[in-house]
Amino acid sequence: MSTHRSRRLTTAVLVVGAVAFGMVLAGSLKLTPESVSDPAGSMSATQAAIASGTARALPGFADLAEAVDPAVVSIQAATINKPQEGGRRGAPNQPNPSNPFEFFFPPRGDGGDGGDGGRGDSGRRQDSGGSGFVISADGLVVTNNHVIDGATSIRVHLGDRDYPAEVKGTDPVTDLALLKIDAGRSLRYLELGNSDRARVGDWVMVIGNPLNLDKTVTTGVISAKGRSIGINQDSAFENFIQTDAAINFGNSGGPVVNLNGEVVAIATAINYGAENIGFCVPVNTLKEVLPQLRDKGRVSRGYLGVQIVNLEWETAQSFGLDSTDGALVGSVENDTPAARAGVKHDDIITHADGRLIHNTRELIDYIAGRGPDAKVELTILRDGKKITREVQLGERPGQDQQASTEEPEGKRGIDWLGVDYRDLTDNVRQGNGLPRDAQGVWITDVEAESPLYDEGVRAGDVIAEVNGRPVEDVKDFEQTVRNAKAGSYLRLYVVRYGGRGGEGRPFFAVVRVP
Repeated sequence: MSTHRSRRLTTAVLVVGAVAFGMVLAGSLKLTPESVSDPAGSMSATQAAIASGTARALPGFADLAEAVDPAVVSIQAATINKPQEGGRRGAPNQPNPSNPFEFFFPPRGDGGDGGDGGRGDSGRRQDSGGSGFVISADGLVVTNNHVIDGATSIRVHLGDRDYPAEVKGTDPVTDLALLKIDAGRSLRYLELGNSDRARVGDWVMVIGNPLNLDKTVTTGVISAKGRSIGINQDSAFENFIQTDAAINFGNSGGPVVNLNGEVVAIATAINYGAENIGFCVPVNTLKEVLPQLRDKGRVSRGYLGVQIVNLEWETAQSFGLDSTDGALVGSVENDTPAARAGVKHDDIITHADGRLIHNTRELIDYIAGRGPDAKVELTILRDGKKITREVQLGERPGQDQQASTEEPEGKRGIDWLGVDYRDLTDNVRQGNGLPRDAQGVWITDVEAESPLYDEGVRAGDVIAEVNGRPVEDVKDFEQTVRNAKAGSYLRLYVVRYGGRGGEGRPFFAVVRVP
């Protein structure tokens, strides 16, 4: 019996030993998988997100809303007009399609920015409203300029009280305004964040008073940056952040905050024809103009006196460049700082005071930020050579130009261009409000299939140069285009003139010869 038990015990020990030996051997030969998941190279995007820790539950916004709420205000602006003065007739809250500004905002007094529509039959008082937020314990309040523009009296509602507001400063170019209230106590305020660090896809929360619905919270993400929508007095300074967090009339001027409760933007505009597409002024824009708004009541900006465009890839190729860095000078206005410094159209500004310029936005922001009378050294690429020019900046003026729409008959001599054109005669200049020194060929029609249509060329434009060579007349234009090699790029210098006697607004159109 003891012998049988001994054999069974010996057999069991041998089996356990064999299993253990097999596992060790298999491990040394890498016959067993190290993990049940796929190797990193074949990992799905979802698995990668989980492994990196970026996949997490949706954030809760209740604590954030509760913390931000005490610093958010509503604004009531009243405008007293004489009878029959200042009102656009028509149904309330209906946009005027001919007015691009009304495409994003309702007209004041016809509902305002969430206001009551100017009660009373006489039309003597117009009420409108919006949102804002406190940025200092002593009562500085930020809102949009269009919320309070032209108002006779302004009141800020904070908590359970109304306070009369003083306008400290306004900046129509960025649509920002700074108010001051005296609450008799230290106020809760919001800290200003850094909109440059905000990324597309980041969560944001908007708090405001849409349609007079006090302290409404909406959430979403930053859906785009660097938008220009053409509503400000000077579109060169439009640099909107786009969000899908719901923005409605009355939200204008309210804060857009990140998950840390920092303001990253100011709710500003919506699009009538879209759903959850709103536009916000970046908070860094506010930070740049805030000292001047507080101390001077207005914003002074540096001014070169040039019209510039970004270098697209095709345009860079036409200059023989392999990079799109820089700002291409489309035109230089007479008797301006740039003109006096010798800057010319077709110049490419690559550096300002040694700073690399990647695009027009960087150059505009830098020049504006230096202010009037500052001296700036520009590095310029001209005819393939680098030169420098020192410019003493002026003060940037307002701009308001409209394109001419009259279209005389023309002819088509180069079919692949898909445009009709004619000589610029004295009659054409006089009949269409062009300056006497305007030179080139006059575009009278552009086909939808034309390669120039995609470049923004329209009837009424003037082609003044081809590849840097001035165009004298139709014959000269056609000869230059026909002499271009197949597959090469044509760089057309196009000028769009304003009303009678208006200055030209030039741009470049680059097309490839078939």
